[in-house]
Amino acid sequence: MKRIWAAAVAVFLLAGCGVQPSEVTDGGEAPTGVAPGMTLYLVDAHEQLRPDLRRTGHLGSISEALALLLSVPGGSDPHTEIAPTPVTRVYVTPTTGVLQLAVPLTIHDVTPLGIDQIVCTALGVHVQAGGDRSTKVQVRFVQPTPESDKARTCPLITAR
Repeated sequence: MKRIWAAAVAVFLLAGCGVQPSEVTDGGEAPTGVAPGMTLYLVDAHEQLRPDLRRTGHLGSISEALALLLSVPGGSDPHTEIAPTPVTRVYVTPTTGVLQLAVPLTIHDVTPLGIDQIVCTALGVHVQAGGDRSTKVQVRFVQPTPESDKARTCPLITAR
């Protein structure tokens, strides 16, 4: 009887669970849908950057997100470290590994934290749209400055 049980257990183990190997199958297209809005990076009461979702009903482009960032009213909380400007159009030139942003600002219109706001907002939209997290951002000001040549990253969006 022990031999019969041992043989039955051996047959059961060798048979496995009955799932046969198959070919690799394609998972199809990735799911899509309407993004709830654009994420701007603003400065909180502790002078720290934080994401702030603006419910626009769509992801939008980098230019649209930066125009929205440049139109944030001063004195609000969270706030921006960017001087008010009547021109909010930002030109984006994507190159290999770098997003070049032509902003309607001088270096004197923005603090270092304000530059981070611009970089993080641009990079956040880029990544949310499927772009590479390791992409750098150059903020090009209306007047030549060495600051325009720096390839920057967002301290809140790290490459994996």
